[in-house]
Amino acid sequence: MLNRLSRPVALVVCALPVIALAAITAFAPLPFSVAQPGPTTNVLGASDGKPVIEISGAPTRDTKGQLRAVTILATGPDASIHLSDVLSDWFATDRAVMPKDAVYPAGDSTEEIERHNKDEMKGSQDAATEAALAYLGDQDKDIKVTLQLGDVGGPSAGLLFSLGIIDLLDGDGSGGELTGGRSIAGTGTIDAKGTVGAVGGVSMKVQAADRDGATVFLVPKAECSEAKASAPKSMRLIPVSTLDGTVTALTHLKKGSGAIPSC
Repeated sequence: MLNRLSRPVALVVCALPVIALAAITAFAPLPFSVAQPGPTTNVLGASDGKPVIEISGAPTRDTKGQLRAVTILATGPDASIHLSDVLSDWFATDRAVMPKDAVYPAGDSTEEIERHNKDEMKGSQDAATEAALAYLGDQDKDIKVTLQLGDVGGPSAGLLFSLGIIDLLDGDGSGGELTGGRSIAGTGTIDAKGTVGAVGGVSMKVQAADRDGATVFLVPKAECSEAKASAPKSMRLIPVSTLDGTVTALTHLKKGSGAIPSC
């Protein structure tokens, strides 16, 4: 039939499937999530009117510095992301387009994802407490630590929880604050042995930390490059892989002497 049509008409007929496919792609939801810098919370302070870290059974110290846990805000698992959203956010410096299954477990419902994130947060809190008390050499069963961070889920505040517990109980080990009075932000999972693990959305988290006044950012060592690409020159990036190493780096930073790793 096409050989009976004029060339312009034939080209239009052949292009119709391509045009239809492009239209479907433009309006069909895509398997992506859009993330942006989220709120930060000082774990040495309060969240929703309650202390983030509550310790009983041992005296705690007053602190002036800050240890800011950072978050990202991502479109929900049920959100419809279209081609126009991807194109507009792809080149934005304060947005990140990520595969949805890199943000949320594939196939889970919103309720299941929320439950999963809460379970991960609870596990992270338990591990953070165990790692901090083990670092301090204090396994006193009379010490009780309660951690809460509002509606934040997931395990990425683990390192900051451990550091907060150490700062409140022991500071830098010689009478001063672990933070040295600075505003320090960071991210990283932690296990009961004090090993720091990588997290997602580091580039967005660095921006959140800078926005909220942090001058130092603790980043899992494996994610140094991503953090460095987004951090302002004024922010000091310290790569970390263990709780011991992180405390040592912060102590050296406070004293202004000793080796401090850098991204």
